[in-house]
Amino acid sequence: MSRIIVLTGGGTLGHVTPHMALLPHLLEQGYEIHYIGSEHGMEVEKIRAIPDLTYHAVKVGKLRRYFSWQNFTDVFLIIRGAFQSTRLIGKLKPAVVFSKGGFVAVPVVFGAWVHHVPVLCHESDLTPGLANKLCKPFATKMVTTFPECAKALGNGAECVGTPLRPDLHSGLREEGLRLFGFDGKKPVLLMMGGSSGAQSVNSALRQALPELLPAFDVAHLCGRGNLDASLEGVAGYSQVEFMDAELPHALQCADLVLSRAGSNALMEFQALCKPLLLVPYPKGASRGDQILNAQSMEKRGLCRVLLQEQMTPATLAKAIFETWEHRDQLIDAMKKAPPADGTDRVLQLIEQIQSREDKAQ
Repeated sequence: MSRIIVLTGGGTLGHVTPHMALLPHLLEQGYEIHYIGSEHGMEVEKIRAIPDLTYHAVKVGKLRRYFSWQNFTDVFLIIRGAFQSTRLIGKLKPAVVFSKGGFVAVPVVFGAWVHHVPVLCHESDLTPGLANKLCKPFATKMVTTFPECAKALGNGAECVGTPLRPDLHSGLREEGLRLFGFDGKKPVLLMMGGSSGAQSVNSALRQALPELLPAFDVAHLCGRGNLDASLEGVAGYSQVEFMDAELPHALQCADLVLSRAGSNALMEFQALCKPLLLVPYPKGASRGDQILNAQSMEKRGLCRVLLQEQMTPATLAKAIFETWEHRDQLIDAMKKAPPADGTDRVLQLIEQIQSREDKAQ
């Protein structure tokens, strides 16, 4: 029985971090792990540095939903990537492929289908992305983070949550307070804008500090290059560009979270039962998936939402205080919701799919 698995997906951290959550478990189960990604995407830096894993780069093209001359040239990159991926899958002969989406996944999933290798595809957002729509006919099983997405995909799609990093619950509140320089006498408001920050929310939060600081200590993960030197030394305010290994400590010390609405981050906050105020990316800046993610969470009573179009320093401060006022209801709803961490179920499905293939052979 082959214990080779191919992982694929890239373009954003949301396509990469679930793989990183699965890796220690797959290694523990004795898998030989190969990752097929792009030559220059975000996954290269994150995945290539991981030991006990072999990285393979293929050409990647993107099909845009709007007119662009690059759509014509990228078709040739997609075709080349499909040939490269098909050749790689034929050489590696994996037992199963796990795909997180993104355009690098499309040729890999196609290559697996050519060689009759089963594929498990995961969709993080409330509506399927174009890449996963293209992958669906070639997939053995589709799994999702949101129940609405599983319903939309039909044909046995299953809502499982999202594989979350194993160290998510390892943070220490005291260490988080120390990192930010807080004494723990006031509740901590943690603002997270994503890996690159969120300029409009950063600005509104900073302008609202005079109203917020009497009630909260504010820990601000503002994104690379977004520090504001004029706020250095302000009591009760701590700004950091980015956290990696220290992030579990930061999350553990947070009493209230202000964030964009990326799917993976939402599942981490839900797993930790953190009261949430979400300001999703507006539709003009994305395909609107964050708005749908946030609205789904709000509908189920798991968060509060403030649309960016309605955000000013005053409305942001008001929404933060209202979210804090209703924190107990939000925490209770999170505790009663289906599990956000899909790690165990995804691993279980990988084993089941492989077992069925072994019996068929």
